[in-house]
Amino acid sequence: MVLETEKKPAEENEEQQPRSVTMKSLLEAGVHFGHQRRRWNPKMDRYIYAHRNGIHIVDLQQTLQHLENAASFVEDLVSKGEKIVMVGTKKQAQDTIQNEAGRCGAFFVNTRWLGGTLTNFTTIQGRIDHLVALETRKAKGELDVLPKKEALKIQHTIDKLNRFLSGIKEMTQIPGALFVIDVTRESIAIAEAQRVGIPIIALVDTDGDPTLVNYPIPGNDDAIRSVKLVTSRIADAIIEGNNRLNSIQSESDENDEQASDEVVENVYENNTKNESSPDTEETKEVESDPDKPE
Repeated sequence: MVLETEKKPAEENEEQQPRSVTMKSLLEAGVHFGHQRRRWNPKMDRYIYAHRNGIHIVDLQQTLQHLENAASFVEDLVSKGEKIVMVGTKKQAQDTIQNEAGRCGAFFVNTRWLGGTLTNFTTIQGRIDHLVALETRKAKGELDVLPKKEALKIQHTIDKLNRFLSGIKEMTQIPGALFVIDVTRESIAIAEAQRVGIPIIALVDTDGDPTLVNYPIPGNDDAIRSVKLVTSRIADAIIEGNNRLNSIQSESDENDEQASDEVVENVYENNTKNESSPDTEETKEVESDPDKPE
């Protein structure tokens, strides 16, 4: 029993630490499995290693390299104060996107991408404000005094808006980048990001078009384990970027405090010098009058 209790803290620490992605972990997650040869996109040819039993096999060396490049870009972007939106509305990605976005503090869309989320951002913000206002009324207990039919209607509106907007409820400006699972399914989100000039990071399967995104990650976007592995690496990069941002802000705050302390010290020294100076008006008169007795 003692040995079991001693192992639990160590296991918890291992879970909290970011796990590094290796060729073995990619292989175990099935990231290398692509689609059937008849369903492929010729633009993915450079990322395909071979084919087995009519199924394309993705080159995992390129997958690992592109994944680390994308993670490095995300970390640098987040360290500058930018936000990332994770998008994955297919069933295999919904839970992973929500969990990983909650872990790293990113925005997410896992139900349906509403047209105009980026290109008509003011209208989406209006719907978010309406949702917040309804939730505020509910928190104050205003729905309890309304007729039952009207209260149910408002509650239905809250549930419907939360279904589509809960992941971006706190997004007050255009995000810095999009992370997408399945470029074919999320074509509307990618088109809007291209229109507003937002960089796109995406897990691209052999039936997708890698030229649509800035940082393509070739790999299986249908397997839950594959989606989870790639998404967790991007989430770790967001966490590292936030840590860098916090450290930079703390250092700047310390420098500001030191500068203010130095200013106070200089003012105090100048005041003490002026108070201790003998050059007052009475001493000047004594020195200027030689006939005055000492």
